Amino acid sequence: MAKVFDRITDELQAFIATQHIFFVATAPISSTGHINVSPKGLDSFRILSPNRVAYLDLTGSGNETSAHLQENGRITLMFCAFQGSPSILRLYGTGYTVLPDRAEWDNLHSLFPPTPGTRQIIVAEIDRVQTSCGFGVPLYEHQGERENLVKWAHKKGEQGLQDYQKQKNLVSIDGLPTPLAAKEPS
Repeated sequence: MAKVFDRITDELQAFIATQHIFFVATAPISSTGHINVSPKGLDSFRILSPNRVAYLDLTGSGNETSAHLQENGRITLMFCAFQGSPSILRLYGTGYTVLPDRAEWDNLHSLFPPTPGTRQIIVAEIDRVQTSCGFGVPLYEHQGERENLVKWAHKKGEQGLQDYQKQKNLVSIDGLPTPLAAKEPS
């Protein structure tokens, strides 16, 4: 049975703290645009207040979340219990992208461990918190974090990452610009 909250309670914060993976969903306004769902791991999620969260976003092959947030701000984050009691938690809200040149970067970035390949931080203001049973979610055992992304980013180096982001992260698959595009000279 679904329960709705107006904030992330202490109990739900404890639930989030035990999860090794979360999922981020965004979509463009266009009905023909692609809905994006991304899994996130590592030590990348922080609760800033009962209605505000952030996650460290690492360089990837696309930048859909950032493009969608710039266009319309809508975001949903989902956590599932893969061990213990079944439960699903969804955080609904509006979000925005914080790039390294923004005033709030230093404060937010200091909340996360140094991670090669850091691209941006996504911040979300949460206006609806909902739990559901999760009875259909399978049991999985966490074996550890993959090191592939960190090794790849380290090998690329700072300039290599910037070049990669210019090539892959300036527009969404539907052609929407990301905040990184605004940094590029025209």
